[in-house]
Amino acid sequence: MMLLGGDLGGTKTLLALAELRADGALAIVDEVRYASADWPDFAPLLADFRARHKVPVSAACFGLAGPVDAGTAKLTYLPWRLDAQALAADFALGRVALVNDFVAAASGIELLPANACATLQAGAPLAEAPRVVVGAGTGLGVAGVLRHADETVVVAGEGGHQGFSPQSAEQAALWQHLFAQHGRVTAEDIISGPGLARVHAFLGGGNWSPAAIGTAAKQHGAAGTQPKAGPDAVSDACPHPATAAAALSLWLSAYGAFAGDLALSWLARGGVYLAGGIAGKLIGDAEAATFLAAFNAKREHRALAEAMPVRLVREERLGLLGALAKARALLRR
Repeated sequence: MMLLGGDLGGTKTLLALAELRADGALAIVDEVRYASADWPDFAPLLADFRARHKVPVSAACFGLAGPVDAGTAKLTYLPWRLDAQALAADFALGRVALVNDFVAAASGIELLPANACATLQAGAPLAEAPRVVVGAGTGLGVAGVLRHADETVVVAGEGGHQGFSPQSAEQAALWQHLFAQHGRVTAEDIISGPGLARVHAFLGGGNWSPAAIGTAAKQHGAAGTQPKAGPDAVSDACPHPATAAAALSLWLSAYGAFAGDLALSWLARGGVYLAGGIAGKLIGDAEAATFLAAFNAKREHRALAEAMPVRLVREERLGLLGALAKARALLRR
């Protein structure tokens, strides 16, 4: 029996075909990464993938970066529109479910091997307590994970679009800067890949990609000097390493404060999981210290925040694994 899973984002789309074995395990048969912006809609991209394997598919689940309503959805940062019933009929997919990408990510947490996460803060975990999955990428995703009657329940949300709450004078100045440009400032406006670029520009470093800013910041932290010239230099390295380091520090402080607020909202003694591509690339030991300082700065509730385990997910395919798990669950209904 074959299942199809997808993780659809503003930057990349991952699709995988998996075999459901007799013992309930999933074995991935084929997996393809697509650049999302290269496709006008999801249907032609899916057609390309289905052309690779013309086998019957019993169930499919697609996690996507945007809200889902009654089996239909539109990606927040792409013009793609999806309809579960139409996809099932047009591509012979059996049952189809659409879920928010962080519902998929949260569903994949229990499928991760032990070495897929780095522990940033051990905390004092409680096995049955709520967990939170949060991740900065093209946007800022949030989902909650609850245990109820021996079952795992994933709670969808658009927490990344809540208002940004400055926690320092510098963050307040950043809020004012962005408010003057666009009005309402959301957490996602800052705690995301584009948000890191906005922070860097706000600090006077100009417009550079998050990857370039991260590279320059790490070089500055390692050597305290300009990025080295010559054949080993990164071609698009930001020329302002000190500003890049300051931008990354401000960004991490905002991210940590936001994640800590979520942890308090959910009483997430089961753990806070940092997903999304950016954190895995940018957070090392020094960056983790900056993140955790803001995460735990909760005044009278510092001890409670420090009891929340914080784990960095290094598996890029978390959402894809979760989508396959949700596809498997469709067959059990």
